[in-house]
Amino acid sequence: MRTAFAFAAALLATSALQARSPTVHNPPSAFDSDVTALSATQVAGLTTSEDIVRQYLKRIAEIDDNGPRVNAVIATFPDAIEQARKLDAERKAGKVRGPLHGIPVLVKDNIEVAGPVPTTAGSLALKDNITNRDAPMISRLRAAGAVILGKTNLSEWANIRSGGSTSGWSAVGGLTRNPYVLDRNTCGSSAGSGAAAAANLAPLTIGTETDGSIVCPSSVNGIVGFKPTLGLVSRSLIIPISHSQDTAGPMTRTVRDAALLLTAIAGSDPTDPATAEADNRKKDYAANLNADALKGLRLGVARDRVGDNPAIKARFEAALDVMRNQGAEIVDIADSRKGFDGLGEAEFEVLMVELKADLNAYLATTPPTVKTRTLEQVIAFNNTEPAELRWFGQETFELAQSKNGSDDPVYKEALSKSKRLAGPEGIDRLLRENKVDLLVSPTTGVAWKTDLVNGDQYSGPSASALPAIAGYPHLTVPMGMIEGLPLGISFVGTAWDDERVLQAGYAYEQASKARRDPAFKPSIEATLP
Repeated sequence: MRTAFAFAAALLATSALQARSPTVHNPPSAFDSDVTALSATQVAGLTTSEDIVRQYLKRIAEIDDNGPRVNAVIATFPDAIEQARKLDAERKAGKVRGPLHGIPVLVKDNIEVAGPVPTTAGSLALKDNITNRDAPMISRLRAAGAVILGKTNLSEWANIRSGGSTSGWSAVGGLTRNPYVLDRNTCGSSAGSGAAAAANLAPLTIGTETDGSIVCPSSVNGIVGFKPTLGLVSRSLIIPISHSQDTAGPMTRTVRDAALLLTAIAGSDPTDPATAEADNRKKDYAANLNADALKGLRLGVARDRVGDNPAIKARFEAALDVMRNQGAEIVDIADSRKGFDGLGEAEFEVLMVELKADLNAYLATTPPTVKTRTLEQVIAFNNTEPAELRWFGQETFELAQSKNGSDDPVYKEALSKSKRLAGPEGIDRLLRENKVDLLVSPTTGVAWKTDLVNGDQYSGPSASALPAIAGYPHLTVPMGMIEGLPLGISFVGTAWDDERVLQAGYAYEQASKARRDPAFKPSIEATLP
């Protein structure tokens, strides 16, 4: 259920706008449409951005707040309809900003958006964090003509507070449910964005990832998720974990929509030094998508990263057959785990040091209404707020607080080691030694049952670590289903190979047609005789 404290006025304002504006007669349904179709209906005069926004606001009320109560959306923006009206007026006057003109977008609630809605990272410590700032990424979306529809729930503090956490839960937003099977988990910190895209609460959503938080919720919620090369998209005014690994990225129902969204948000930002190359690297990522892109590609398969689940292996083999039939050459990679000793420990050391430094730097920029100005103060707040620590603790926060700064030789060695092992001696080595263009594997296992008492119960393979640590592009595309639960397949490339990764994923998507809409089942067991 959407929280009420700072959002009541926003919701009342939205209701008032809806009440005073007539609905266009029988506009086409937005819910079977991708961005290209929604744009086409506006061009043809069959609908307007205002009509589309109203449909999504109604669906959020029916599906997210009521009915199956997916609970993916924390808040809608009170000016969403006014945004749409202005864009409709521009279109009528002959000004069209691009393919996202008039298209609604939901963004994860660790990304700042100007207006009366706070940016909370799911924590009550930030319930008054109304900054009146647009993150540079949001400014790019507005310039592209998108309507910023609302904020999505997330795993609190992007799932970094505790190793015993439950993905999809935050003290601000409550628990997000998987639209396919409601008692199953939504995975990763971008849980709300994944569930919202799957349930079609907006045509486009945005998540963030440090390690797995775009691709895992995309995989288990049956959608496309793209973690771009680190530095392609600005991270400024996004509540951080790690400047070495954090990035935002698209979470959508189709690869083309992800490419359109990435095109809009990519680019250099002087306040984020990592993006210095972005303007020279960025492209129109949708322009060259084609169904034949797999022909002639050599795709590396690390068999020792597929896992032992026979159902997952069967779906993956079927996916490889689809790609073979499209002209790809499948190359088995032996001993793909060799040479990575100590990588996990090095990554964790980096995350702990950077969490403290980066979060302290962010909190120092928040308005005076925010009383928690450091990680240490957030820890103290949590100890006094029962709702925060009811389901799990904050031992990871406490460990990060104990760390020295970025001048610590231990940190410097860990950073150098993690980047080297994951990048040049990891993905790049596997590509080079096996003479392959991309790596493919199952993204992760199927969604587990949500358990607030015992926390997450990850199972199956995981493809996220190497591209997350290296900062390389990683795309997940729906691969099939097991007992009504989605699976994703991952495509991973080297740095700045975002376009080719998207092209390969698009060709697979078009050939496989593997995605299915969610059924909102209460549980798998409920359907058994």
